Amino acid sequence: MNLIVRIYDSLGHVWSNHRTDRFISLGLILGFLVGLAIVAISRNFEIAFLPPKTNYFLAIDIAFQILLIIEILGLIFVLSRSVADSVGKQFEILSVILLRSAFKEFGNFNQPVEWSSILYDPLFHMLSDAFGALVIFLIIGFYYKKQRHEKITKTDEEQQEFISFKKILAFILLLIFIYLGSKDLINFAQTGKYVDSFSTFYTVLIFTDILILLFSLRYSSKYYNLFRYSSFAFATILIRVSLTAPPYINIMLGITAGLFVLGLTLIYNYFLKSQSM
Repeated sequence: MNLIVRIYDSLGHVWSNHRTDRFISLGLILGFLVGLAIVAISRNFEIAFLPPKTNYFLAIDIAFQILLIIEILGLIFVLSRSVADSVGKQFEILSVILLRSAFKEFGNFNQPVEWSSILYDPLFHMLSDAFGALVIFLIIGFYYKKQRHEKITKTDEEQQEFISFKKILAFILLLIFIYLGSKDLINFAQTGKYVDSFSTFYTVLIFTDILILLFSLRYSSKYYNLFRYSSFAFATILIRVSLTAPPYINIMLGITAGLFVLGLTLIYNYFLKSQSM
C-alpha cells in the first residue's frame, strides 16, 4: 500500500509541475493541427476510417477530447486532497462535455452555413448544450466559493491514513481510466468509430464515492458527514444519467445535480456554523 501511495505522489508531483502545463498546451495544439490535417487529407484522398469530406470541426472535437482526458486526470489527482473538490471537478468535466456536444452539433451543419439549410433540431440542441454548460459553470463557481472543509478525523495519524486510502483509490481510478482509454482506441482501430467511455468512468466514480463514505465511518459517524458523502454519490449518479440522456433532459439533470450539491453545501455550512457557536 505504501508503494502505491509513493507512486501516486510521484505522479501527482509531475502532474502539478509547470512543465506539465506547457506540455499539455502543446498536446492540445498538436491534436488540433493533426485534426485539421486529417480532415484536409480526407477531402482529397480516401481514408479507411473516415467518411469523405469530413467536417473540419473534427479538429475541435479532437482538441476537446484531449481536454476531457486532462480534466479527468486532474480529477484523479485532486481526489486525495478533497472529496468535495473532486465532485466540483466532475461538474467541470460535465460542462466541457456539453460544450463539446454543442460544437459537434454545429459541425453537422452544411458548410458554408446558410440559414435556409439549417435544421432546427440540431440548432436547438446546440443552444441547449451551450447554455446548460454555462449554467453549470455558474453553479460550480458558487459551489467552490461556498465550500468549507472540515476534518472528520481526530488525530494527524488518522488524517494521514484517510488521505492514503483516497490516494490508493485514486491510483486504482487512474489504472481503470487507462484501461478504458486503451479499450476505446482498440475499438476505434477495429471499427473506425470512436466511442468514449466517459459514462462508464462516471459509473466507477459512483462506487468510489460509496467506498470513501464507508471508509470515513471509521473516523466519524456523524449524521451530517454521512449525509454529505452520500449526497455526493447521488450527484454523481445524476451526472452519469445525464451523459446518456436525450437532449434537453440531459441539461435538466445536469443543472439539477449542480443545484443539489450547491444546496447541500449551503445547508452543511449552516449547520457547521451553528455547531461552532
